[in-house]
Amino acid sequence: MAGDVLSQAEVESLLGEMEANVQTARQQTPGAVQPTASMLAASRSRDKIIPYDFKRPERVGKEQMRALQSLHEGFGRNFGAALSALLRTIVEVKLTSVDQLTYSEFVFSLENPSCFNVLKAEPLEGNLILDINPSILFPVIDRLLGGGKESGPTARRPLTEIELRLVSRLTNLFLIELHNAWENVVELELDVERVESNPQLVQIVPPNEVVVLISFELTIGDIRGMMHLCIPYNAIERIGNQLTSNTWVSYGKSGASEQSQQRIGRQLSR
Repeated sequence: MAGDVLSQAEVESLLGEMEANVQTARQQTPGAVQPTASMLAASRSRDKIIPYDFKRPERVGKEQMRALQSLHEGFGRNFGAALSALLRTIVEVKLTSVDQLTYSEFVFSLENPSCFNVLKAEPLEGNLILDINPSILFPVIDRLLGGGKESGPTARRPLTEIELRLVSRLTNLFLIELHNAWENVVELELDVERVESNPQLVQIVPPNEVVVLISFELTIGDIRGMMHLCIPYNAIERIGNQLTSNTWVSYGKSGASEQSQQRIGRQLSR
């Protein structure tokens, strides 16, 4: 048996002879195309393996994601203007990201306690989530109570009843502008069902359900904070064909209504 085992040198010699024979056969074959460096590079690029995560399937199409991004960019500008009028200071609202992830990943990425608003958005199925980070929430409350631009350290506690009433002015303004932004897609009837302080206690969809997370950064002077709008996939599944790039164009070009002109006039007259 020992005589049947090849040494390493013999194995390398056999492999070298086989490769030489293959090259000779290719050269003798008429019309054979010899591979060039560019051809080998192209074949390697075609063979690139793209990983697919089954825990995070891309269920919302790219066109729908682009439409959601464009729609909420316009929403952010209008909401920033309305919030500036409410707080009587310059507030910048910037859309930072539109992502797909699972509901459990979204919940565990939030702070606890937080201002976790469960929204009802008829005719969409299920609920939406509006989360307001405490780092921007308490400065807004302080501003509504007559405070200046400077704010103390952020409190890490649930909101009191008085603070919830004040925050409702912010959330109601958010819902009004969100209704206007979605008007060309679907007429949403938005309302806050309840407000929770611990996001992990709210289960509107299964943990592995895909959601679209739309994140905004609010800037008031030197203070920055995040607001997150979470839309489950099952809520927009039936209106996916309406989420195209054409649905938000008319929203961005629509003229001012008489009601909005009167509102702006009252704010300027103050």
